[in-house]
Amino acid sequence: MKYMSGNELREKFLQYFAQRGHLRLPSFSLIPENDPSLLMIGAGMAPFKPFFTGKMKPPHTRITTSQRCVRTGDIENVGRTARHQTYFEMLGNFSFGDYFKKEVIPWAWEFLTKELELPADKLWVSIYPKDEEAYKIWTEKTSVNPDHIVRMEDNFWEIGTGPCGPDSEIYIDLGEERGCGKPDCAPGCDCDRYLEIWNLVFTQYDRTESGEYRPLVKKNIDTGAGLERLASVIQEKPTNFETDLLYPIIEYASRISGVEYNKDKKTDISLKVIADHARSIAVMVMDGILPSNEGRGYVLRRILRRAVRHGRMLGIEKAFLADAVDVVAEIYRGVYDGLTERKDYIKKVINIEEERFHQTLTQGMSLLDEEIQQLSAAGKTVLDGEIGFKLYDTYGFPYELTDEILHENDFSLDKDGFDKAMEAQRERARQARQENKRVDIPDLRELDVEKLSCDCAAKSAKIVCIWKNAQVTDNLQDGDEAGIILDVTPFYAEGGGQVGDCGELIGEMGKAHVSNTKKLPNGTVYHIAYVTEGILHVGDTVKINIDVEKKLASARNHTATHLLQAALKKVVGKQVNQAGSSVTPEHLRFDFSNFEPVSQKQLAEVEQIVNDEILKALPVKISHMKQEEAKKQGAMALFGEKYGDVVRVVTVPDFSMELCGGSHVDNIGQIGLFKIIAESGVAAGIRRIEALTGKVAYAYVNGQLKTLDEAAVLLKTEPASLVNKIGNVLDENKELKHQLHEIKEMRTKLDSQKLLMAVKQHGDVNVITGKATADTMEELRSIADVTCDKLEDGVVILAAITKDNKVSLVIKASKDAVKKGIHAGKIIKESAQVLGGNGGGRPNMAQAGGKFADKLPEAFDKALAVLDAQIKK
Repeated sequence: MKYMSGNELREKFLQYFAQRGHLRLPSFSLIPENDPSLLMIGAGMAPFKPFFTGKMKPPHTRITTSQRCVRTGDIENVGRTARHQTYFEMLGNFSFGDYFKKEVIPWAWEFLTKELELPADKLWVSIYPKDEEAYKIWTEKTSVNPDHIVRMEDNFWEIGTGPCGPDSEIYIDLGEERGCGKPDCAPGCDCDRYLEIWNLVFTQYDRTESGEYRPLVKKNIDTGAGLERLASVIQEKPTNFETDLLYPIIEYASRISGVEYNKDKKTDISLKVIADHARSIAVMVMDGILPSNEGRGYVLRRILRRAVRHGRMLGIEKAFLADAVDVVAEIYRGVYDGLTERKDYIKKVINIEEERFHQTLTQGMSLLDEEIQQLSAAGKTVLDGEIGFKLYDTYGFPYELTDEILHENDFSLDKDGFDKAMEAQRERARQARQENKRVDIPDLRELDVEKLSCDCAAKSAKIVCIWKNAQVTDNLQDGDEAGIILDVTPFYAEGGGQVGDCGELIGEMGKAHVSNTKKLPNGTVYHIAYVTEGILHVGDTVKINIDVEKKLASARNHTATHLLQAALKKVVGKQVNQAGSSVTPEHLRFDFSNFEPVSQKQLAEVEQIVNDEILKALPVKISHMKQEEAKKQGAMALFGEKYGDVVRVVTVPDFSMELCGGSHVDNIGQIGLFKIIAESGVAAGIRRIEALTGKVAYAYVNGQLKTLDEAAVLLKTEPASLVNKIGNVLDENKELKHQLHEIKEMRTKLDSQKLLMAVKQHGDVNVITGKATADTMEELRSIADVTCDKLEDGVVILAAITKDNKVSLVIKASKDAVKKGIHAGKIIKESAQVLGGNGGGRPNMAQAGGKFADKLPEAFDKALAVLDAQIKK
C-alpha cells in the first residue's frame, strides 16, 4: 500500500471519478436544504434525494463528492470502538440514470487495488443472494477471489416505498489478530477483523405500496466509502483515531491534560471522545449551526457538553475546546477554508458555550446534592427518573454521569422513569417536526418550467399544475388543500426569512385562498392554497387578488431589516453580521453576531438612525449585476446563502447595499415608523432584535401610552410624574418590608420565651413540645433554632397549622442531646406518619408535613415515645 494523508486520499478519490466524467461538487453544508425530514446531513447521498426520487433533474448525470456528515445515534460508542464517530466524511460517486453495475464495480475494484494499491487477496465482497448480475460482474470483470464473495440477506437497501435495490459491500481483512477467533468469523462479523470500506448501492427497483418491486426505467448508483476508515487502512493504523484526520487533536488533549495516550483504556476513551467531538463542533459551527435547546443546535450542545465532561474526567478544569479549533483548522487547511476564515468566530461561539456549561455543571451538581440529601432524609434509595432527565436536559448531565454519582453515594437512578421522560421529549419533537413538514411534492419531471414566469403586475394566470397528498391531480374541490403552480405569478415566494405572499385565486367555477407561497428546489414558484368554494381545474384561468396590505407590510419590515443592519454596524461595530431573520406583515426579527448585549443607549441610537433615514424618503433602488461587481461596490451578502453569477442588489442611497431577493418598498418613507421592542440573546454569540414598522408600530406606541395613562391614574399622578411616584412607592414598600421583618423577629422571640416556660425533663434531656405561629416552614425552623439555642441538652418539637389546615412539623436537637443518642430524623419519621405525612432529616434537624391537624396531640405523644426510647438506649 502507498501511504497517503487523509487529504491526499480524498483528493485521489475525487480526481479518479472526475476523470471518468463525474461532476465534482464540494461538500454540501451539514444543514439540509429544503428537506425538513432531516436534522443534519448524515450520508453522502442525502443532498441528492430529489435526484434519486426523480422529482428534480440533477445538474449532471454523474457526480462525485466527499460529503461531511454528522450522526449521533451511537454517540455512547464513540471512543469505545475503533470506528464510531459523530463526524465523518463520506466519499461517493453517483449516477442518475447513467451508468450502472458493469461500470461501477470495476471502477471500485480498480480504485482500491490500482490507485490505493490495497492487496487484492485481502479484499472481500458481499452481495445480495439473488443478485446474480453483480456476482457475474465481480467474477468476470475484476480479479477478486470468487471464494471471497459472500452472499448476505441484508445486502438490500430500502426505506419504505420508492427507489431501492441490492447493494455490494467491500471489506478488507485486517488479519486474524484483529478477529474474534470464532471459526465462522467472516465479513459481517461484529469483530474488527473484516472492515467494511465501501458500499455500492444499485438502485434498480421501485417498491410499491403493495410490496411489489418494479424495475426502474432509469437505474441509479449511490456509493459511500468512509474517508476515515480508508485512511486507517492506508496509514496502517489500528483505529480511525490514530489517522492524521483525528490524532493531532488527541495529541492536543493529551498535552493540556497531562494524560498520556495509549497507557490506560479509560483515559484513552476520554481522549478519543474529545478528539471526535472537538472536530464535530468546529465543523458544525463553521456550517452555521449554533448551540440551542432544540434541533441541530441541541445536537451541537450535547456533543460539546459531552466533550467537556470527558475533559473533567481527565482533570481539565479550564475551558479547552476553543483552542482545539486551531488544530482542526490545521488538519483541514486548504480543504475547508471556512474553518480558517471563520476561526475566531467559531472559537468565540465554542468558548461562550463551554463557559456556560461550566456554570450549569456547578448548578446541576448543587441540585443533585440536594436530591441526595432528600433521598437520605426520606430513607429512599432511588432517584426519580424525571429528576435525572432534568439534570440531562437542563444541565447537560448524561445519564451515566448522574448514575455514577448516585452509586458513589449508595443510590441509583430510576432508568425506566428517565427513559419515559426522554421518550416524551422525543414525541414532542416528532410532533413538532410533523407540524413543520412542508407540503409533500410529487414527481414533477414532466413540468415544463421554461414556460413559467414571475410578473409583479400580473392580474390573471392559467393553472398549469395541481397536486394534493403528494399526487398530481386535474382538479380541486371545496375543502381541498393543495399545491398550485400558475403559468405566471405576482406572488412573492417565501425566502431569505420573509414569508410568502397570500391572497386569492378566483376562477369561473371556484375560489381558493392562498395561505403561503414557496419555491421548489429548482426555483419554480408554487402556491399553498385552500379551496373555499366550487372547483378549480388544470387549465382554468384565474383572477389574482394579492393581499396588498400584508404584502406592503412585509415589504416595510424587509426594507427596515436592511436599515437596521446598516445602523447596527455604525453603532455597535463592523463585527455585526446577519445570522438569520424573520419578516412577516406583523413584525421583523433580526438575528446578528455579537458577543454581548446591545445597551439601551445603543438601541436608542440605532432606532434614531433608522427613523432619521426613513424621514429622508429616499427611493429604494433595485438592480441586477455580476456578483463580483456587487461585492466590489460594497454589497453585503449573507453567510451561507447561495448566489448565482448575476445577483439582485437592493440599495438605499448612501446608507445600505445588500444582495437580496426579497420584496421591498419603493421609497423608505413608506416604512413610516420604526420601533424596537426587544433585544435578547438566542445562542452563543448571537443576539436578536425584534421591531415593528408602519401601522403596527403606531398601534404599539399608542398602546404603550395608554398603559402609562392607566398606571398614572392608579397611582394618582400624571404620566410625566410616574417615575418619581414609582420611586416613592418602592421606598415605602422597602420600609414596610423592614418593619414586617422586625415584627416577625419579635414574634419569634416571644414564641420562644413562651415555649421555654413549658420545658419538661425526659431523663437528663430538656424537651419542649408545642404549637407556634408561623406562616412558612422557614419561620417555624427559625423559632425552633432560637428556642433550642437557649436549651442545654435540649430537644424542641414544634408544629404549626397552615391556613389550609395542613401541619408543618420541625424537630431540633442540641449537640449535647445528639451525643446522648437523640436522632431528630428518626423521631420525625414516625411522628409524621401519625399526621398522614412523611419526612426525615439529620440527627440534629428534621422537618415533615402532614394533613391531619386534629391528630397533632397524638403526633406529639409518638415523638416523645420515640425520644424516650432513644434516651433509654
